[in-house]
Amino acid sequence: MSTKVKAPPKHQEHPMENLLRMDRIPHIWCPTCGLGTTVTALAAAFEQLNFDLKNAAIVSGIGCTGRVAGYMKMDSFHTTHGRAMPFAAGFSIARPDMKTIVFSGDGDLISIGGNHFIHSARRNLNITVICVNNFIYAMTGGQTAPTTPISANTATSPHGSYEHPFNLPLLAASSGAVYVARWTALHIRRVTTAIKEALMKPGFSFVEIIAPCSTLYARRNRLGDGLSLMKFYHDNSVIKHGADLHDVDIDFQSKIVVGKFVDIEKPTYIDSMNAGLSKKFGDKYKPYGGANGND
Repeated sequence: MSTKVKAPPKHQEHPMENLLRMDRIPHIWCPTCGLGTTVTALAAAFEQLNFDLKNAAIVSGIGCTGRVAGYMKMDSFHTTHGRAMPFAAGFSIARPDMKTIVFSGDGDLISIGGNHFIHSARRNLNITVICVNNFIYAMTGGQTAPTTPISANTATSPHGSYEHPFNLPLLAASSGAVYVARWTALHIRRVTTAIKEALMKPGFSFVEIIAPCSTLYARRNRLGDGLSLMKFYHDNSVIKHGADLHDVDIDFQSKIVVGKFVDIEKPTYIDSMNAGLSKKFGDKYKPYGGANGND
């Protein structure tokens, strides 16, 4: 009696295989962490824009969110702690024909890299910054971050944090950003739309994504798992487009104001440089177009 041997199943291509480095999947992030969702939003934004990944580069620093650059199938740079912004600044100035994206966490961008962040916004460099804010230093042990709400428990504030956290949309806008939005990892379609708008916006654009850290932040504060935090976002997010940014601080387990807050027009760094030097030197000055051969 002969038996037929079943042929092995054919490889089923992942719907985002053309956007992700599949040889690095599965990713290293904890179950119920919001980072996988944010990466999906970025990939969906590229897909919906029909964006040629050869025309962009992604930069990240150190931390859980800093691993994002390694999963995208495009030119990517994993820099040292707090140095994603200066690396991106150099790349953006050298290759203005390409879109520069910084995808990193609140600790990397706003604490150690805070000085670089505000000056990149001040100069209105053509960079899209996607900041995943989980209120804690997650990869390095759960220390207090520059966004940790007052009274929240961390490894370095076991009796509750007493440091005033940054209001990231206000920081970005007051530093010079031309596009500022905030959503949570629950608002996946709105996050995708915000990323699309930010990518198409000339100048310094900033998207903050509030995401759960179930392993450290939620556990230390007895908030349940990642799903519990997502339910909290559902019940406590308040959409206020164009809100006064002085009123969008995030307190511990309180309402979270989300929406698109800033969308203005302003000359980019290179536009301002070319205008200034053309005025100074007249026809002697050849406008700078980048280091790709058209300068």
